[in-house]
Amino acid sequence: MIGQNQSKLYLTVSILNNYSGNPVPIKRIAAIDIGTNSFHAVLVDIYSDGSFRTIDTLKEMVQLAKGGLGRRLTDGAIERGLRVLKNIKLLCDSHGAEEVMAYATSAIREAENGGDFIQRSIDELGIKIIAIPGQIEAELIGYAVQHGVQLDQDPVLMVDIGGGSVEFIIGNKKEFYYLDSKKIGVARTTDIFKPSDPVTEEDIKKLRSFYKKELRGLKEALKDYSIDTIVGSSGTMQNIALMIAFMDRQSKEIKLNELEFTKKQFNAFFKQFIRLNRSQRLYAKGLDSKRLDIIMTGVLLVDYLINNIGFKKVKISDQALREGIIIRYLRREMIGLPWQGTFIDPQRRSVFELLRKCQWHEAHSTHVTDMALTLFDALKEELDLSAEDRVLLEYASLMHDIGYHISHSQHHKHALYIIKNAELKGFKEEEINIMANVARYHRRSVPQKRHTEYWELDGKIKKRIRRLSGILRVADGLDRSHYQNVKKIHVELTDDELRITAFTISDPQLEIWGAMRKSHLLAEVTGRKIVIEPRGMDVIG
Repeated sequence: MIGQNQSKLYLTVSILNNYSGNPVPIKRIAAIDIGTNSFHAVLVDIYSDGSFRTIDTLKEMVQLAKGGLGRRLTDGAIERGLRVLKNIKLLCDSHGAEEVMAYATSAIREAENGGDFIQRSIDELGIKIIAIPGQIEAELIGYAVQHGVQLDQDPVLMVDIGGGSVEFIIGNKKEFYYLDSKKIGVARTTDIFKPSDPVTEEDIKKLRSFYKKELRGLKEALKDYSIDTIVGSSGTMQNIALMIAFMDRQSKEIKLNELEFTKKQFNAFFKQFIRLNRSQRLYAKGLDSKRLDIIMTGVLLVDYLINNIGFKKVKISDQALREGIIIRYLRREMIGLPWQGTFIDPQRRSVFELLRKCQWHEAHSTHVTDMALTLFDALKEELDLSAEDRVLLEYASLMHDIGYHISHSQHHKHALYIIKNAELKGFKEEEINIMANVARYHRRSVPQKRHTEYWELDGKIKKRIRRLSGILRVADGLDRSHYQNVKKIHVELTDDELRITAFTISDPQLEIWGAMRKSHLLAEVTGRKIVIEPRGMDVIG
């Protein structure tokens, strides 16, 4: 636990930060997920507003359970594990981590010599490992999913398929209704059933019967909720999602977080993949070669969940136990911090974390956003825009100038790169592409065929980008001075004009010039002439 003096220090820093508006890093910590198949480490900086940012990560396949779960860890497994922990310790030391938290799951907690491994880790590396029960593991995974995936009031089934166990959480963005951990992980079931290569109908029948028996409690619990979505985390789920994504489309970039597949897509994938033998699976795009021998039991589990219990779609969280460890630490240990988990929407939280990181021009960006949304509300029916488009315009407007963090002259292009590579949480890949391109086209050139990144996007996405960019360009022009001279706008549509009344506090010529020189795209997408009329503040009712 943090001492009283430290707590006061964190509280003081936090209060000072509330006035400065610029959160500062106050502690660097590391979390290690010691799993059955792999060890995952993440190093983060904790900031004075309660948020955290990833500094570095490390993942190594260890296969602690080679030889079987629930038995003694082999000498080889222990040495592999300690070797990887040593590498993680070196990483933590090189980054100056002040605290290292290591949580072990089923392989350690079930092994009769798991205590020996924990003691050697303490004696040789100074890393104290805590072997957590399955229900705590489920809770931590739930925290991570809530933090990184866009959820609402409707419950979902969160599923983390590990090597030794599978965690099931029924919950929504605020709370959990059911937490359970079942000993049906991919390494365990592969070891128990030893399916043929390729798997046979008899293998499939046995595994389905096994899952049916093990998941009776889950199926009973699900009767109390109307759930059609699984949110999957960790390697097995991620690999399945990637294979389906590569099968369905050719894409240079596939972002894992919020990546979705439907029941129909999964069944098409399953029909092909289940026939493959090991050598054929080597060529499956999206499959980690280290999972070649255990992936089939995971695929069959997902098949059972979708087709026997009944779900319509699966989406992926790229956060799992290690991030859950960080969040639990913030909740329990960082006394005095306004924990950022109360900023419950992952989209808004991650956007504002990025804005602060890039030292954004807050007054200008928020003012431009207000005017852009006023324009949007007047044009949404005319341009066939949705509530989702409004949200994306809001975030793109807030982020449109973050490229200044790199340089002035090309800040619109830098904004595109930053937004696409910032690992924003809660957004699908197409949503990130829309925000990034809308921010990119807030100035200078409008979308052109020579812009390869833009032109390779789907036609419907390009149309949305053009319409939202047209709005943002005019809104940005109306604050050309960055001094919020235009305090308010009123928008009116006629048969052939889009009339904007700009209420100003001083001479408006710079703002009118700025907006009109950037109005051509909005005129094109609306099919109307853009007219801007200034009004003095004294005429505002």
